[in-house]
Amino acid sequence: MDSVFDLLRETVTSPWVYLVLFGVTAVDAVFPMVPGEAAVITAAVLSASGNPILVAVITAAALGALAGDHLSYAIGRSGGARRLAQLPADTRRRAGSEWARRAVNRRGGLILTTARYVPGGRTAITLTMGAVRYPLRSFLLYDTVGAISWAVYCGLLGYFGGLAFQREPVKGILVGVGLSVVITLLLEAARRVHSHHRRPAARR
Repeated sequence: MDSVFDLLRETVTSPWVYLVLFGVTAVDAVFPMVPGEAAVITAAVLSASGNPILVAVITAAALGALAGDHLSYAIGRSGGARRLAQLPADTRRRAGSEWARRAVNRRGGLILTTARYVPGGRTAITLTMGAVRYPLRSFLLYDTVGAISWAVYCGLLGYFGGLAFQREPVKGILVGVGLSVVITLLLEAARRVHSHHRRPAARR
């Protein structure tokens, strides 16, 4: 275990770690299976000892998330819009796409800034926003707020986990990632409950 952790520390304290964090958080926007959040938390846990630098970790994560979101938006805009336009007018999928368009137009900013805390939500909403051609300027504004808030959240979660377990940083990493998973699950449960209560009201 010690040798594995020493290798991890050597990797994370390398100057290349910021480029790696940028790449991982960018790819995570298109392929949600990539553990972008875990990578940021791990680097932030080790930053409690002074290296890597917490501010640089947060900055690299925010820039990577921003770049990845715009890549996902571009993918949706280039292919998704044509597919949505070709759907027959009286089909359920066309009705669903029109609903998504209206929802994004009404609450696009709020949805974009919060979707990254829902499993798979970040990829789904950025692709949809591209497909329905949500204004790029507004997308950049709200996505910047979301990316920075997410990076700060992951960074501080890991940093305080590292402070609490300075002598056992592996526990700090596990606690930080565990808390992130718990918070994400609670948010998803709250979203489902809210959606469940809204359906009867909409029928009425």
